[in-house]
Amino acid sequence: MKNTFRGGIHPLRRIGEGKPLTNASSVFAVQPDCVVIPMGMHLGAPSTPCVEKGQRVKLGQVIATPIGALGLPVHASVSGEVLFVEERQQLRAAPELCIGIQNDKQDEWIELTPTGTVEQAEPAQIVAAVRNAGICGMGGAAFPTHVKMTIPEGKSAEVVILNGAECEPYLTADHRLMLESPQRIIDGFRLILKATGVSAGVVAIETNKPDAIETMRSCAAPYPEIRILPLKTKYPQGSEKQLIQVVTGREVSRGKLPIDAGALVFNVSTAAAICDAVTLGKPLVQRITTVTGCVASPGNLLLRIGTRYEEAVAACGGLSECAKKVFAGGPMTGLCAPDLTISITKATNGLVLFTAKQAKDMEESACIRCARCVQVCPIGLHPYQLRADFDRNDYETAKKHGLMDCVLCGACSYICPARRYLSSSFKAARDELAAKARR
Repeated sequence: MKNTFRGGIHPLRRIGEGKPLTNASSVFAVQPDCVVIPMGMHLGAPSTPCVEKGQRVKLGQVIATPIGALGLPVHASVSGEVLFVEERQQLRAAPELCIGIQNDKQDEWIELTPTGTVEQAEPAQIVAAVRNAGICGMGGAAFPTHVKMTIPEGKSAEVVILNGAECEPYLTADHRLMLESPQRIIDGFRLILKATGVSAGVVAIETNKPDAIETMRSCAAPYPEIRILPLKTKYPQGSEKQLIQVVTGREVSRGKLPIDAGALVFNVSTAAAICDAVTLGKPLVQRITTVTGCVASPGNLLLRIGTRYEEAVAACGGLSECAKKVFAGGPMTGLCAPDLTISITKATNGLVLFTAKQAKDMEESACIRCARCVQVCPIGLHPYQLRADFDRNDYETAKKHGLMDCVLCGACSYICPARRYLSSSFKAARDELAAKARR
């Protein structure tokens, strides 16, 4: 059990979880012809546009202002002319308000105002710089980072965990970032520790990335407050609750947050963005995204926020076969995109394209009571029971059985010999409960 957790699975183990397609591919930048930037890229109310059609904007300019405590500003990821401010279809069911910008490919930046070095920046200044840069969690959850860095009164954290596990199959964006920009990550981590007042930091990396472990260990050597912790390669090792359990030995209790277990978790990409925001004054306008699957040349791309999937795929040589399914994120937890006109957001760490054969839907059959779903659940739930509750539309009983504790990792669906749609059913149930609460 050392450096791992109960349950979990090893998806696609025979092909190295799909990672060999891109784990040796260096990051290369892509200049899109235009960007379509959604206003709701973070957890919280969508931002309000403050530019108009026909207006010229500079790279890094604020084009939308935040609303509410969880709000974040949105910045232009290219310089050029605003083409439209209108609703466009993105990953959510309903169209979202977006701002389209024609890229003049001049990359004319606004005037940048760095806060200072890691040693110079004060905690309050760090948090303000992170908020002004529009940084949210870049591992998938998109929670506003400045809120997470502000520890509530009466709470305290004993350790900050930097998530470099990247356990999702096929994705290697964080892996390449750790190899190519380790100092940005470490400096961003030091800024997080300084802002939160926590003296101990752990960078958690799965053992299927030995080169990243050694690179990060070498870079962190001058800083005794930071240690590198290799983790057993197992999915979902990078899930927040599992990381906290592995690193601290504590479990996040039902209905509680990581801070209640004395821990905070940030992604390595988020740490690098924090470094850029504080030391360079740069807002979050681009990110590394793995584009893989049935493309001619799978790779890791440095993409501007708002780049359409079709331009990212074209930068990889186009499709090698007809794509039947496109995952925004990895195949275990990613959302399926309706087409390639969808945009890269701050949380898009991968695009995985499957052929018709790979994407073939399996027909469900009756539960055979084998309990494999129970064995692999990292939270210790009984997925077969939750599915029975779902089939009866008995969501309140499902809540009593732990529905809201499910991390929607998909391990139960993956292992089920009856091909039951377990994880997707739980997500649908939670969405219905959220809609009911709004009503």
